[in-house]
Amino acid sequence: MGQQRNWKKEEIQYLEDNWGKLSIISLMKNLNRTENAILIKAQKLGLGPFLESGDYVTWHQLLIALGIDSGGYKNKSWIENRNFPIHRKRVNNCSFKIVYIDEFWKWAEKNKYLLDFSKFVENTLGAEPEWAKVKRKHDFEKNRKYIMTPWTKTEDEKLHYLLKQYKYTYDDLSKKLRRTNGAIQRRICDLGFKERPIKADNHIKWTDEEKQRLKELIMLGYGYELMAEIIGKSSKALRGTVYRFYGSENLDKVRSVIE
Repeated sequence: MGQQRNWKKEEIQYLEDNWGKLSIISLMKNLNRTENAILIKAQKLGLGPFLESGDYVTWHQLLIALGIDSGGYKNKSWIENRNFPIHRKRVNNCSFKIVYIDEFWKWAEKNKYLLDFSKFVENTLGAEPEWAKVKRKHDFEKNRKYIMTPWTKTEDEKLHYLLKQYKYTYDDLSKKLRRTNGAIQRRICDLGFKERPIKADNHIKWTDEEKQRLKELIMLGYGYELMAEIIGKSSKALRGTVYRFYGSENLDKVRSVIE
């Protein structure tokens, strides 16, 4: 590797942009430089301690890797309410929150629905379990099918117009608006609309093959909307069936029961 050659502006920019996001090994490979050269340059640039041991990353590094801008809400939602495995490590006089990578993967598998892997670059945290690749594919598909940005005034007006027709179910509205059923339900409540979607026919019997397919999709980390499209039943019917079989609509809890 070219340890003695001068650093180009684009190399410095790349190092600054990816310090704390990529592993030292990835930086070495992408910059074609030795570990020592990278650490010395990072120190000169004042990039701070990397804290890399290969076994853990900082809490901040993890959030960046997952494509999350701020950890404020996650401190309560993940760490306090969902037992996210956080630890502390001291470097000189500073204390950092760190996350052991193997513990993260165990937690993530049980809390798939909280994560959007379409924003998480593959292998950023090293080798990934097979379920993570499936989840990433699912999240890309979901984000392609559904609008995830804030609702516009035009969308609100269209939603209200469709509700006044009194002939569309949640699944019908989802297809027309490209929003998930949950997003539509929340928006109706937020805007205070009195009209509601009509009820779908959820009393169609399930075949053994459909039940097995549902179980497989749940284990792969699919959400209700995409499972409904694949199986050909309403997402509300899926929720009712899942609750009837497993005693909960929370798919991560269901996965733990199935396992």
